[in-house]
Amino acid sequence: MEPSRAALSYSYLVVLGVLIALLNFALRGYTEAHQNSVIEVIYFVGAATCLAFIEVRLERGRLSLSALANGPAAVLLNPLNATLVGLATGFAMARRPRWTLIANAAMTASITVIGAAIGAFLQSSTGSLAARLATVLAVSGASLVIVSLGLSLRSGESLLSIAMHNFTRPFLLAYGYFTLASLLISYLVDGSPVGYVLASIVFVLALALTDTIAGRRLRRVLESELSDADRHLFHSRAVEGVVHNLRNHMATVVGYLKEIDPRRLDPVDREAVETATAAANDAVTVLRSLAQGATPRVSYATEPIDLNELASRALGMARPRARGKEIELGLRESPDAVTVRADPLLLREVVTNLVNNAIDAAPAHGRVDIATGRRGNGWPYISVSDNGPGVADENRHHLFEPHFTTKETGTGLGLFMSYGIVREHQGELLYEGNRRGAVFTAVLPPYAG
Repeated sequence: MEPSRAALSYSYLVVLGVLIALLNFALRGYTEAHQNSVIEVIYFVGAATCLAFIEVRLERGRLSLSALANGPAAVLLNPLNATLVGLATGFAMARRPRWTLIANAAMTASITVIGAAIGAFLQSSTGSLAARLATVLAVSGASLVIVSLGLSLRSGESLLSIAMHNFTRPFLLAYGYFTLASLLISYLVDGSPVGYVLASIVFVLALALTDTIAGRRLRRVLESELSDADRHLFHSRAVEGVVHNLRNHMATVVGYLKEIDPRRLDPVDREAVETATAAANDAVTVLRSLAQGATPRVSYATEPIDLNELASRALGMARPRARGKEIELGLRESPDAVTVRADPLLLREVVTNLVNNAIDAAPAHGRVDIATGRRGNGWPYISVSDNGPGVADENRHHLFEPHFTTKETGTGLGLFMSYGIVREHQGELLYEGNRRGAVFTAVLPPYAG
């Protein structure tokens, strides 16, 4: 990670620490006047620690169940004890990287103390259902804001992009469930043994919900992958005739490019011709391998392929195409190593197809972004997003079919070929966009050499 971004992200955690200290100092009188039972505090600390180990896997990232304990803790406990419950989530991150451990503890503690501060003000006035609900909603709202801001400072991704890609329907439904469950638990924990038992049952039911969400998501992903694989297999020979004609045309292009003497050109034109020649040679090589079938044979490079370098190269080659529509190009490289075992030529072909499609789909003066990183399972990815209209639901299942296109002059072969190439690499090509833009992500096995 860049030193400046690392310093910025850790400075953010320092600010959260100062906020926690200031709120506890300002509310020390309320804390002294509202002491909680040791058993109640231990119960919520234990619940928060255990629930932090459980995560709901969503389309992008994970959602910790510790919110089920943080909400009622903010309602029932004084600010100091609520802070302790928030810090307890850090125990579950003991084996995670240092940033993850500190950030989770600091963010969750600040979220619970903010909720407890609001709860102290509201419940000292009314103590009603509305006050409890407002406290729980404050915890949920503070969580969205604080975590999103932390992710933005850490990764460089804009808050709008984080909201678009993370605040999906399953995410919001899970958050709604957490809010209602937190409100219910705040009434169940009344100091009696029965109350603790009933609250624990709600926690267990939440675990069952996570299994349901995870199961549905896994089934949906598997069904989508199977459907895509079947279609690709069915059409795997559909482009062989086209390949033959394209090879002839590209051979002509390469022949004429070789006749240009770069010594007679100015530096700008020379660079343009060299880039065009390199792209044409890549195309000829790909077409030669495609002559034996619609899906090219992968020839793995002996050295690892760096997705950051691949993304930067693709961005440079896309600039002339983007200038025609005044498209703004953006690159967000991963701070971590994102190397894969791959065929560099074929992988460049995939990224080129995705970037060209994104530029074509984006409106004039629009934006196309390339990003690299690692998924939750550690596999590197490279994604290309645009701010175009996205893909309609009725067209989603046709994306990777040959000759399917929404462009007037499109051939419908780019995504089809890219899907086959990524599958040959034992990876996945995923569509993760919505009506506010398309996001195509190629996920590949990490280099293990």
